[in-house]
Amino acid sequence: MVDKTRSTRRAAELASVREAGRTTVLIIGAGINGISLFRDLALQGVDAVIVDRGDFAGGASSASSHMIHGGIRYLENGEFRLVRESVQERNGLLRIAPHYVKPLETTIPIYSTFSGILSAPLRFLTHRSGKPQERGAVLIKLGLTIYDTFSRDGGSVPRHRFLGRTSSLAELPHLDPRIKYTATYYDASMHDPERLALDVLQDGRSANPRSHALNYVEAVGRDGDGVVLRDRESAEEFTVRADVIVNASGPWTDLTNDALGDATRFMGGTKGSHIVLDHPELLAATQGREIFFEHSDGRIVLIYPLKDRVMVGTTDIDADPREPARCTEEEIDYFFDLIHHVFPAIEVDREQIVYRFAGIRPLPRHEDTAPGFVSRDYRIELDESGPTPMLSLVGGKWTTFRALGEHLSNRVLELLGRPRSVSTAGLPIGGGHGFPRTTRARAAWKQANLPGADAARGDALLTRYGTRAAEVWSHIEQEDDRPLAGGALSVRELEWMVEHELVVRLADVVLRRSNIAFVGDVTGDLLVELADALAPLMGWDQGRRDAEVEATVQLLNDAHGLSIAVPARN
Repeated sequence: MVDKTRSTRRAAELASVREAGRTTVLIIGAGINGISLFRDLALQGVDAVIVDRGDFAGGASSASSHMIHGGIRYLENGEFRLVRESVQERNGLLRIAPHYVKPLETTIPIYSTFSGILSAPLRFLTHRSGKPQERGAVLIKLGLTIYDTFSRDGGSVPRHRFLGRTSSLAELPHLDPRIKYTATYYDASMHDPERLALDVLQDGRSANPRSHALNYVEAVGRDGDGVVLRDRESAEEFTVRADVIVNASGPWTDLTNDALGDATRFMGGTKGSHIVLDHPELLAATQGREIFFEHSDGRIVLIYPLKDRVMVGTTDIDADPREPARCTEEEIDYFFDLIHHVFPAIEVDREQIVYRFAGIRPLPRHEDTAPGFVSRDYRIELDESGPTPMLSLVGGKWTTFRALGEHLSNRVLELLGRPRSVSTAGLPIGGGHGFPRTTRARAAWKQANLPGADAARGDALLTRYGTRAAEVWSHIEQEDDRPLAGGALSVRELEWMVEHELVVRLADVVLRRSNIAFVGDVTGDLLVELADALAPLMGWDQGRRDAEVEATVQLLNDAHGLSIAVPARN
């Protein structure tokens, strides 16, 4: 009998995995790197099951800086392979995921000519930060010149340019007038990381119907040659056996290995925090550019216009993955100081913060190496001492997820003795297939594929789903619909999310299937409205519905700095 507290599609996925009790590859961890592996294996025809103790892309992958970048500062660490791969993958994602990945003009304010030029070689050789110094124009010019050489693939993005004080302030008049130069180059923005991860996951599910994805299912132990999984919704436990196990738990890799009886010390993640401001003056001051620089304490700083808001980050602090990552009041003070450093005439206060978030980067253990100099590259550890070969992924970042998934898949295929049949290089992701790139093309696509949708609804659907919006709209059109959340969603669209995107909890909708929380639009009344709409779709009774509202309010207030009250029921 199907448990009516879950969506039908998720119940079917869970039943298939439980009843089969076996798959070819079991992937533990459904962040972007585990999901990328899942897609790659599915495209090779390899059966896989991917599980995560939370929602898809709900851990470290949901706490990113929303950037796809080559990592110019990795040059100083001597990580030329990583920079080359990152730039190539950035350029590739601009082509294969244009619905979520867009070119991002980035400006570095520079306060000196020669600062850092003597200390940089020492950092390069020792990977120790020494006394922090802001980088001067000579060092930044050298770095950007090298960086440009990695981008020669037909001009995916323009080359960098330097301006002096007068020209810089003419372009960005709110910048600190004490600057001497600005350097401007291009990387890429990632507008909806969680939705991009879902799109990659959907590709894998579509490519191989024998592959299954389960959120809120945790690996809790071993049973001989099998892994014991626990459904966190029902507390039911069952065992799945596989020919290869892959631990892609990110910052929690060591904790997962420990649960499976293998003590490892691979990971040494650091916390990165961000705040999101509803601040029209600051938004206008950025002129649509990301402002990116290294602060005087050696931390990388970004002020980033996104979704008519301004995101500010980030920190780089050693963190314990057993503790929840939270953006602290001290970090907010730090962010305000750096905003004042760049835009001294613009006032900011806590009332303008609509959202805050923090996550732990899945970095390798780094002992006495300063956090900012820990490698952002990745490696794969193989353990063949047990009954089933197990691979553990150490490191990885959003920019390189496609290449990482392919490399990790190659290792799995070697263990299985199977050849690669297709590469994901250049293969469009989900709603990036046929995505219209110009205003005229967008209008023509919407007219052809979203008949009857008004301009605002069509734009919203195309932005959220890419060209998958055609499938969503076809579903919406089949029955009467009504708006939800002030028009941000609708009943029929919510039904689509539940059935096709494996929604389990109310928080999945406001945090990862939409950007309602990120932009500061969530309220207690809105949560009740969404819970009421979800209840018949999920089979929730009033007790479960109320519990979902209360749990989501608690999560938003604790983890994201909101002050939502639970509305009283009539």
